[in-house]
Amino acid sequence: MIPLSHYLVLAALLFCLSVAGMFINRKNLIVLLMCIELMLLAVNLNFVAFAHYHHDLAGQIFVFFILAVAAAESAIGLAILVVLFRNRRSINVDDIGALKG
Repeated sequence: MIPLSHYLVLAALLFCLSVAGMFINRKNLIVLLMCIELMLLAVNLNFVAFAHYHHDLAGQIFVFFILAVAAAESAIGLAILVVLFRNRRSINVDDIGALKG
């Protein structure tokens, strides 16, 4: 059986990797959305690990709702990106910053 600490270390590594990805690549919005999704997956891994450790289903129910919200967020975010790409011909963050009123 794999101990809880291994799951927590893996989740921490995933979270740190996504934070580093956000700071390293600030130009491409698709990569930024992927980093946000990776953060959510790291949190979900913690929820599942603690739910299994405490023999409780509450963490797994939280994960179900988080995944549903993350899927909706991804769909809406990608739809906005498609519309911006059609109008601007770029998904560069600097170009989108020019949309401020």
